[in-house]
Amino acid sequence: MSQYGISLYLGSGYETNRRVVEKAADAGANYAFTSLHIPEESVSDYAAEVNRLLDLCGRNGLSLIVDIGPRTVEKLGYRHISDLKQTAVTHLRVDYGFSFEQIIALSEDFNIVFNASTLLEPDIRELRRLGADFSRFSACHNFYPKPLTGLSLKKTRAVNENLRRLGMTTMAFVPGDGVLRGPLREGLPTVEEHRGGDVLLNLLQLEKECLTDVCLVGDIDLSDAGWRAVKELSQGCVGLKAEIRPEYGYIRETVHHDRPDSSDYVIRSQESRGYAAQGRLFAAEPVRLRPKGSISVGNETYLRYSGELEIARVDLQPESRVNIVGHVEESCLKYLPYIADGMGFRFE
Repeated sequence: MSQYGISLYLGSGYETNRRVVEKAADAGANYAFTSLHIPEESVSDYAAEVNRLLDLCGRNGLSLIVDIGPRTVEKLGYRHISDLKQTAVTHLRVDYGFSFEQIIALSEDFNIVFNASTLLEPDIRELRRLGADFSRFSACHNFYPKPLTGLSLKKTRAVNENLRRLGMTTMAFVPGDGVLRGPLREGLPTVEEHRGGDVLLNLLQLEKECLTDVCLVGDIDLSDAGWRAVKELSQGCVGLKAEIRPEYGYIRETVHHDRPDSSDYVIRSQESRGYAAQGRLFAAEPVRLRPKGSISVGNETYLRYSGELEIARVDLQPESRVNIVGHVEESCLKYLPYIADGMGFRFE
């Protein structure tokens, strides 16, 4: 299961950042990303504002990923990068200005984050030669403010597969759907097709299709629905809007989990196997159509599978051994492919 995070910008102002951090902590986010050398970021007292931001993240339990250069430490009033160990900074993103020897030394105190787009095979060979511990390394994709410049899902996955084989943690961004960051305000995604899209779907695709370990929101803030998506996913769950027959309303009362050995045809609730054991009777009903999104419960003719709840991932043939008890709403059908391998879901 992935972890989730936000992005913070000094130019947003402390009060905006405070509200975002508090919402992120409530949603179960683990990380915050910030750059300390963005040209357009201009604040009156740079060191004081950065230290307020570090303290804010520390108080709210967010590990801070800092995009940093060698001169940044001096601007913050610290004598050495290692002094940042006393703050919320846990990850250093090192784009330029550091030798590989310096990076390996820093990895003893911090998790090192490389730019996923600029870490090339010769760099990897040299790091290996120097005895680097790749488990202390992460690789973070860029976000792309300019439309049509982001990566494809396919390319992001290919890069992440290679990074994971090295033992590195992968990171990437989805755009926000609340306050978007200027100057263009057209979203800050890693994957181009995520620009302007559904936050929950974007996060699911980044996690499941692109094999991203840490999914970060690139923009300043999310809508209430966006924060709800982060909170649900941080709990390993997806909410599905569904119409359910009143007599089967009890299936709304629990969080279900798909079986670890996922089927390509149906989502199978592990928890529902206990329904029949609790004495519920599931008399067979007239056979009904079973299109994609159909919610069914095995009836008494399904023997040991009586009571098992399933959601059809695809259009299925009618089945006399199941009762059709409801249907996932059209707007949520797009999430069904990603509810797999033990992931949770609940009916709204």
